[in-house]
Amino acid sequence: MTIVILFTFVVELINLNNLEVLIVQENRLNGSLQFKDMTNFSSLEILDMSGNAFTGILSPYIGALPSLKAISLSQNKLNGPLQLHTKDLGMLKKLEELDLSDNNFERILPPRLGKLTSLRFLDISKNQFSGNIPSFVIASLTSLEYIDLSYNHFEGLFSFNLLANHSKLKVVQFKGENYRVEDDNKFLKVLLLPILQENIGKILNLQYLNISRNHFQGNLPSSIGDISNLEKLDLSNNYFSGEVPTKLFFNNSLRVLELNNNLFRGTLPDMVSPAGRYLGILDISNNGFPGLISKWLGNMQILWSLDMSNNFFEGQIPCEMHAYILIDLSHNWLSRLSPSCADLSIIPHLFLQGNRLTGLVPKVTFSVSFHVVTLDIRNNLFSGRIPYEVGELSNLRILLLSGNNFSGTVPKQLYWLKNLEIMDLSKNYLSGTIPHCFRDITFGKLNATDDFDEQNAAADFGIVFVMKYRSYFYKGGILDIMSGLDLSFNKLTGEIPLKLGQLSPILALNLSYNQLTGFVPTTFSNLTQLESLDLSHNNLCGEIPSILIGLHFLEVFNVACNNLSRKVPDMKGQFGTFQNSSYKGNAFLCGPPLEKSCTRVDSSPPLPRKSLTTSKGKWCEVDPLVFSTSFWVSYVIFFLLVLIEYHIYRCYYFAFNMLRRQLNYTCH
Repeated sequence: MTIVILFTFVVELINLNNLEVLIVQENRLNGSLQFKDMTNFSSLEILDMSGNAFTGILSPYIGALPSLKAISLSQNKLNGPLQLHTKDLGMLKKLEELDLSDNNFERILPPRLGKLTSLRFLDISKNQFSGNIPSFVIASLTSLEYIDLSYNHFEGLFSFNLLANHSKLKVVQFKGENYRVEDDNKFLKVLLLPILQENIGKILNLQYLNISRNHFQGNLPSSIGDISNLEKLDLSNNYFSGEVPTKLFFNNSLRVLELNNNLFRGTLPDMVSPAGRYLGILDISNNGFPGLISKWLGNMQILWSLDMSNNFFEGQIPCEMHAYILIDLSHNWLSRLSPSCADLSIIPHLFLQGNRLTGLVPKVTFSVSFHVVTLDIRNNLFSGRIPYEVGELSNLRILLLSGNNFSGTVPKQLYWLKNLEIMDLSKNYLSGTIPHCFRDITFGKLNATDDFDEQNAAADFGIVFVMKYRSYFYKGGILDIMSGLDLSFNKLTGEIPLKLGQLSPILALNLSYNQLTGFVPTTFSNLTQLESLDLSHNNLCGEIPSILIGLHFLEVFNVACNNLSRKVPDMKGQFGTFQNSSYKGNAFLCGPPLEKSCTRVDSSPPLPRKSLTTSKGKWCEVDPLVFSTSFWVSYVIFFLLVLIEYHIYRCYYFAFNMLRRQLNYTCH
């Protein structure tokens, strides 16, 4: 009879000879495990104590259970060496699953582990095991279907030839940081050697091979493409070099291929057979692939994520990309985007940052408005106006256009983007005023459809956005709570719209390095979630509203190099953390933290000075009150001087005429 027991308290093992299943899972139990009396559990087949907080070493008595088929002690705090008695292990002839992952086991793996010849599942990942893996252990466990040795401290030599007889093996994971692999020749000082041996192709049932984040080096043998059942291959974050075997792209079973962050070079195949059209994820980013982007990518039937960023691809972007959710071609040498690339308009997440793309942005990119969610074309050479059609991208959440040559005004149609979270138009040549209708953008308030929530979750991507003077990388769920507007380094003029204060969810607002005039809006006090506000290098005047002290999350505040005057806000709350650098370049500001005291206020009008900006011919405005007062005083003085001068001249001519008449009378 099978009995399942769910414990919520410390386990006291009792004599239950008929017990077959013992589960003490995810109850946060602690203390050490005692198995001295477990010899009474002669019928126990499944022992699951995972997800607790058990400490101490693993008692060797656990091996005295002849009927045991599965042991799971994962996600605890067990430590010390893995102690297994030879005589006890001999009794575990039926053990098929052993999960010791996510603990603190250390030292070397005991060679006795190789006696568990019925083992199908072995997971010792996320521990502190070190040293070399005993070859006897791996070679003896020929029944293995799943093995995970990831995230330990293994080092030394290991050959994949040990897996050649493991015909049942389906999943292999060696993820980590410190593992080093060499071939059977064991040239200890030579690292650039074949890694995966030719006979790895004998592992015909292998479905999942993940050896990412190691120090593997050398070329890939062509036989790796002969693993006919291989569905996922992850070789990322290593030092593999040379060309990628063409057979990989012809593998009928392969669904995920991750080769990113290596030293691969050589051109990709010009075409792919029908067998290779079912690849779902292809990531070859951060390598050295050159040449044109092959048109065969358009023949992939279900490819939804393509990352070819940080390579040396050049020429035109192919238009035959129609089944994708994410395309990342950033940081290449691409120079052309066809005006008729209608297929690009149905890609939810499109990244073309850091290329050499020139000319106008094709309007066809925005022709199917409900598809695009992320559009990143930063740091290219696009010119002309920002197409107003961008406002028709009704599901757009991230719009990144910075670092181009866009000119003209900011399109008012951008306020149609009701789901927008992040908009970066910085480092262009945009002019005119900031549209008042920006208040209608719901920065950070998501109203997207469920379909696009699923697509957003399925696409594993991130973006870089400048906030608090630094470039931050936002990825995954953090993007759902991030919101920001960056219009810096343009030629925008006029006053800051008061209605920008209605963007209450926004976290970052950057209007620096423009030609904005007028006052700092008091409505900014409504931006209660704001963490970064940069208004520096403009022509703003008047005083800094003291009501901004109520912005409790503000970490960065910068109004430097304007024409602001009077007392700075009191050093309370977050304003107590801002130093002189936040206010520099405003000669008529006073009060702490500035050295200038407000006890003696200089009543003389401020002289116009040149703004510290990258724009040409910009001048800072003076304080309107001071200017108007000085103007009327000067006008009155000028009027009085003119009046006095007029009367002086009248008196002079009167005296001159009288003298001339007197002389004429005397002469006659």
